[in-house]
Amino acid sequence: MEIIPSQIIGYRNVQSNGEIFHGFDPYTGKPLSPAFREATKTEINESIVLANSAFALYRKTSSAQRSSFLETIASNIEALGDDLLKIINEETALPLTRLTGERGRTTGQLRLFGQLLLDGKWNKEIIDEPLPDRKPVARPGMIQMQVPIGVVAVFGASNFPLAFSVAGGDTVSALASGCPVVFKAHPAHPATCQLIGNAIAKAAKETGMPDGTFSMLHGLSNEVGGALATHPLIKAVAFTGSFKGGKALYDLAARRPEPIPVYAEMGSVNPVFFLPEAVTLGAKSLALQFGQSVTMGSGQFCTNPGFCILINNEDSKLFIQHVADGLSATPIHPLLTKGITDAYKSGLEKQHKMGGASIQTITAETDIKPSIITVSAKNLMQNPEYFEEVFGPSTVAVLADSFDEMFRLAEVMPGQLTGTIHAAENDYTTARELIDLLTQKVGRVIMNGFPTGVEVCHAMVHGGPYPATTDSRVTSVGTGSIYRFTRPVCYQNIPQSLLPVSNI
Repeated sequence: MEIIPSQIIGYRNVQSNGEIFHGFDPYTGKPLSPAFREATKTEINESIVLANSAFALYRKTSSAQRSSFLETIASNIEALGDDLLKIINEETALPLTRLTGERGRTTGQLRLFGQLLLDGKWNKEIIDEPLPDRKPVARPGMIQMQVPIGVVAVFGASNFPLAFSVAGGDTVSALASGCPVVFKAHPAHPATCQLIGNAIAKAAKETGMPDGTFSMLHGLSNEVGGALATHPLIKAVAFTGSFKGGKALYDLAARRPEPIPVYAEMGSVNPVFFLPEAVTLGAKSLALQFGQSVTMGSGQFCTNPGFCILINNEDSKLFIQHVADGLSATPIHPLLTKGITDAYKSGLEKQHKMGGASIQTITAETDIKPSIITVSAKNLMQNPEYFEEVFGPSTVAVLADSFDEMFRLAEVMPGQLTGTIHAAENDYTTARELIDLLTQKVGRVIMNGFPTGVEVCHAMVHGGPYPATTDSRVTSVGTGSIYRFTRPVCYQNIPQSLLPVSNI
């Protein structure tokens, strides 16, 4: 499959003269071909100005037109066939079975949003009928509906080269809402981004969307991202990645003359509470499942369970050893980038220096070892740095001396994407208290399951209090994510024939 590197500016593929960079083979560390070029300031500005011009027309397209656009994107991605998966594998080392599933999730969420647009209810119309005879003052008729906010800058994630990348949830929800997208391709998989970006641009043209509805820019340095976040025509930013990157974009956007929202998902340690009877009844099975969750995708999920919390007793210690044994038997693929690998190793070293005791695990196919360390709840609360995410196949087992200490830990931990409880029936009194505490700390509370695996549906919340995200009121997965890119407008005393038709 031929890949011609270019910036995608609306309908055009533009050959840039910016700085050269490459993707890298995660197994060998060697640069991959072809070479890509970073977008120039001129190209960044051109794509945003074109997107803003497109907004005047795109926001007036019907829900049916946008639904057709999303369906065509999904079909174009499928038409790339398995050659696409081979290219992603070369850039990420993610196995083909995982990528096949992720492709299905990506096309599935495109079609889910397409169906949402057709159901006629997504724009949350609220109608107050006129009361002309009300005394002492008549009430005019009013209708509230959602309208798109403008051009959205979307930043792709490294760990999901399809589902959180060019055609991922941020892009599809913005496009569904009626907002043009300028996408910042992730430099860890530029060839993948190029292929998917071309598929979206092709779909825009095929379905008659305005030129500039979608653009994609390459870039290795922070300058491209900074230019997007600070451009006066950008009205919102969506980001999935590290705390450092998300917070930097948030601060840039907050300092603008016109501050804009930055919806940044910045990671989480996703604590899992194992209550005593659940551990006693199913220690070995639970430990195996937990270890599989820790190492899924070589631990490179934002919902990776970086913590498990147990009552300090012999059953819990046996559970932890079972987890270590399971980790030792799990093959670990190379991590996505050298930067992620280096951060993983330094994160583990920091945990050990704070007093974490390693439970021995055996190295797998690479020099990346799965890891589990144990700490006391007291040690954890004295060293809040443990709550910093270590992105990779590792977890921390926390031993609490009492339920009160377990509850205290739930109270002091920072905001998370998820919180999980494993409980048998005799644990339910404790579980009830934990559910209440976790409701204040996380976006998704899970019972007798594991956080890895985020269903794309109407009820899903993939978000949480800071520092997991910059805005706990929204989700970046599921159909509710569309409302990040809309705002409510009330139309008072407007005849039906004059109301906007863009959301019908």
